[in-house]
Parts: sequence; C-alpha cells; structure tokens
Amino acid sequence: MVCKKIFIAATGQHCGKTTISLSLMHLAKKKYARVGFIKPIGPKLFMLDGVEMDMDAALIASIYGLEDDRALMSPVVIGRGYTKKFLAGEIPQSAPLENITRACRELEARNDFLIIEGSGHGGVGSVIGINNAQIAKALNAPVIMVASGGVGSVIDAVQLNLPLFKQEGADVKMVLVNKLIPELRQETLGYLDKFFAGRSQLVAGAFDYSRTLANPTLADLSNLLKLPLHGDQHARSRIIHNIQLGAASSQRVIDTLQDSTLLITTSSRDELIVTASALYNIPAYRKKLAGLVIPGHQQVSAISQKILDDSNIPYIKVERTTAEVFTTLKEHVSKITAEDHEKIDLIKNTAEKVLNFETIDSLASHQRRLRLKVA
Repeated sequence: MVCKKIFIAATGQHCGKTTISLSLMHLAKKKYARVGFIKPIGPKLFMLDGVEMDMDAALIASIYGLEDDRALMSPVVIGRGYTKKFLAGEIPQSAPLENITRACRELEARNDFLIIEGSGHGGVGSVIGINNAQIAKALNAPVIMVASGGVGSVIDAVQLNLPLFKQEGADVKMVLVNKLIPELRQETLGYLDKFFAGRSQLVAGAFDYSRTLANPTLADLSNLLKLPLHGDQHARSRIIHNIQLGAASSQRVIDTLQDSTLLITTSSRDELIVTASALYNIPAYRKKLAGLVIPGHQQVSAISQKILDDSNIPYIKVERTTAEVFTTLKEHVSKITAEDHEKIDLIKNTAEKVLNFETIDSLASHQRRLRLKVA
C-alpha cells in the first residue's frame, strides 16, 4: 500500500495545528494500521530520551508510541545558532531540504498515512531557504490550512498566506477553522462557505474555543517559570482557569476567588499564605483554589512555611517581582504536554464529533515519488 499524506499548515502561531495533528493521528489510527508523523522544521528544541526533537514532535511520539521513529520526526531542529550557521555557510544550503525529504521518504515506507505538521505561517523557514509552502510542494503533500477566529480574521489571514502556497505550487485543499465561538459556529461557517464558494478550498469547522484546552496546568506553569511545583503532586495536571493577584485584604481575596484560581501572593503576605493554606483542605474552597505562586526575594517566615508545607497546597516560589510574575503568567499561551491527560482525552473525544476524517482522508492522495529539489 502506498502511503497517503497530508500537510497541516496554519495562518500563524497558536491556531491549533498541534491539536489538529493530534486529532488526525487519533482518527487515522482507527482506519490505518500504520500512522506516522513528521514536523519538518522544528523551532522548539526538546530532548526526548537523548534524541533532539521539536517539542510538538516529541509530544506526538510520547502520546502515540512512536519512539522508533523519533530520529525521523524532526529532521531539521532550529536550535540556538542554527540560522547564523546556515547564513554563514557553515551548513550547506541543500542540507535542510535533503534532510526533510530523506526523513519523509523513510516514514512513507513505514506507514500507510503520514501527517506532516508545518511551523507557524506559510513563510516560516524562509531564513534557511525552505519555508512551509516550499516543503509542502517538495513533499507533494496536499495542504490543510488551519485558521482561528471569526469571519473577517479568518478570511484576512488565509488570503495573506494563500499567495505564497500558490506561488510555490502547493495545493491548499481545505481551510479548517479552529477555536470557533460555540454560539456563532454555524453562522461563522456559513459566511465562510459563501466567501470560499467557487474557490478551490473546502471550508470545515474544527474545535470550538475551550477553556479546558486553552488554559494552562500547574505543571505547564512550573515549566514556564522553570521552577519546581511544591505540595500536592497529584494536582500537577490541574487546569488553571483564573489567575488572581492577592493585593486586597485576605478576606476580600478569598471572597472573590473564582473557579480553579491560581493565586499570586507576595512572600511577605503571611496572613494570606496561611489563610489560603488552611482553606485548601476544605472541599468547597479546593474547587476554587488551585494553588499559589509566591513571588519576592524575601523568604516566607518559618511558621508560615511550616503551615504552607503541612497543608500540601501546590505552590511555586519565585524570586522575581509580583508584577513580573503576573505579566509572565497572563501573557503565556498554553501548549499541550504529554502529562495533560484531561486535555488529550478531550481532544480525542471531540475530534470524533467535529472532524470528518473521511473528507480529510479523501484530500490526502497517493503522491508520486519525492523530488529532492524545490520546483
């Protein structure tokens, strides 16, 4: 059987490409015995059992047991200094594309269906001579372009990216609209159908916007701050729906807690630290209070630290200012990790309801043999 393949592109960052790739892996494995994954250009370096990989490729490998393919799943990882070496001529100009096509060819030989995930918008990779549009063409892979937002923002973003794919001769078959507002889903897709009617791209809806998928876990924030999560380790995968600054009185802060709140309170606020620690073990408050981030260069007092540790409330101690920590956490865009079992299960279950794999499968054609040079 000749391997079928599809290229997952996007109009920009944070559109949900990896969520779509994870979903398609799940759906494809229901139909095909062998399903593979490759991220040709990996901008986020990650070490998985000693193998240098892109973070998204490592995630897919961990979830779907693709450990044997790890060396092929990230043929070009743009680590520190890579682009400067390329531009300086220390890396041959042909190397990135040759590595990508070689890895893709090997994965095609091993699989019946191959998912190829791009990086960012269509032009990402141009600095090393091989962008997403060129890769899709070189790999002879039909393209699904993921976009997120409302009617105008989707159309604008797609129209900005399409010309590059057309210029390179890559075939964009579908616009897959992600992070839809649930109550406007049908209306949004209806207007997009009207705009793309008569064009060469199908329009389909993907995931509705979900706080569960969008918001970070305690483990995610621990990784973001590069600091250990103390306290209840069973809560590492708890999803944070609200971040609150503990600037008011302790009573006021507690009274205004919302669902699954991460409370930021400076290390000098002993009364708030003690109150939060005591309330964490009351079920009604544990639903609201997910944990603490304690910024400040001053150490927590000895008695407060004792109460904090005895309560087992999850907390992260940060030697930075409260303002710095609050800004960092609020601006963070959460990414799925292999620890996020609740999110992964939700993605798989939702994918079966919102994605028509048969339509996507019909777009993924049996492609001719890979070329080694971009047209």
